[in-house]
Amino acid sequence: MKSKIMFIVWLLISLAIILLYLGIGAPDGNVVTQVRLPRMVLTILVGMSLAGIGSIYQIMLANPLAEPYILGISSGSAFGSILAGISGYVLLMPLGGFAGAGITMLVVWNLANRKRRFDSGRLLIAGVITGMFFAAGISLLMYLYQKDTALILGTLMGNLGHIFSQTEWNVFLALLIVSLLIMAYLYYKSTALDILGGGDIYAGSLGINGKNLRREVFLLTSIVIGICVAYAGIIGFVGLIVPHVVRFFIPSGQNKIYLFSLWAGGIFLLTCDIAAKHLLNMELPVGVITAFIGCPVFMWLLGRKGR
Repeated sequence: MKSKIMFIVWLLISLAIILLYLGIGAPDGNVVTQVRLPRMVLTILVGMSLAGIGSIYQIMLANPLAEPYILGISSGSAFGSILAGISGYVLLMPLGGFAGAGITMLVVWNLANRKRRFDSGRLLIAGVITGMFFAAGISLLMYLYQKDTALILGTLMGNLGHIFSQTEWNVFLALLIVSLLIMAYLYYKSTALDILGGGDIYAGSLGINGKNLRREVFLLTSIVIGICVAYAGIIGFVGLIVPHVVRFFIPSGQNKIYLFSLWAGGIFLLTCDIAAKHLLNMELPVGVITAFIGCPVFMWLLGRKGR
C-alpha cells in the first residue's frame, strides 16, 4: 500500500513538472512544439541515461562513486564531440562523442585489467587520470580555437538548448531509438548485474562471466553517453546522486532501482533545466545547477550513511 501511494505521488509530481516545463510563461503553440518539446525530449533522455548508467556502474563495480563523469567517459566523449564540431562537421558530433567515449573506455578498461584480473579500484583511478588528460586536450582546443569558445563551453558546462534543424532532429530521433533500445537491454541484464555485484566468484558459480558482462555493458553505455554528451555536453552529479536517492527509498533490487533511476533522472534534470532558465535573468548552464544541488545532497547522504 505504501509503495502504491509513493508511486502515485511520484507520478503526480512528474506530470506537474512536465506541464510546468511546457507551459511556463504561456508560450504559443509553435514555441511548444518547435522549441520546448524537442528540448524536453533531449533533457529527459539525458537525465534518464546518466542516472540509469550511474546505477549500473555503482552495482557492477561495487563502488558508490562510480558514474560516467568519474570514469572519464564524459570527458573523452566531450573531446571527440568538440573535435567534430570545431572541424565543421556538426552532424557528426554524436559520432565524435561515441568515438571519444569508446576510446576512453578502451584505455580505462585495459588499465583496469591487470594480469587478466579486473580491479575496480584501478578502473576508477584510470578513469580519473584519463578524464584529466582529455580535459587538458579540451583546454588546448579552447585556446587554439577561440572562435568556437561558445561551443566548447556549452559542452563543458552542460547545455540543453540545442537548436535542431530538421535534418538534425531526424538524426536525433534515430539516436533516441537506439538509446532507448540499449537502456531496455540493460534492464534485461539487471538480474545478472545484481549477481555480479556480489563478486566475480559468486557470479561465476551461477554461470555469469563477469569480464564479458562488464565489457558488454561498458560498450553499450559508451554509445549512450556519447549521444548524450554530443547534444547536451557534460552534466555532472546526475549519475552519482540520483541512484543514491532512489536507493534511499528502494534499498534492493537492481531492476527496480534501475527503472526508478531512469524515471527520477529525467524528472530531476527537467527540474534543473527549469531552474537554469528562470532562476536569473539569464540562462545558466544546467551543469552548474546540478552541481549546486548534487554536492549538498551527496554530503547529506554520505553523512547519513556514516552514522
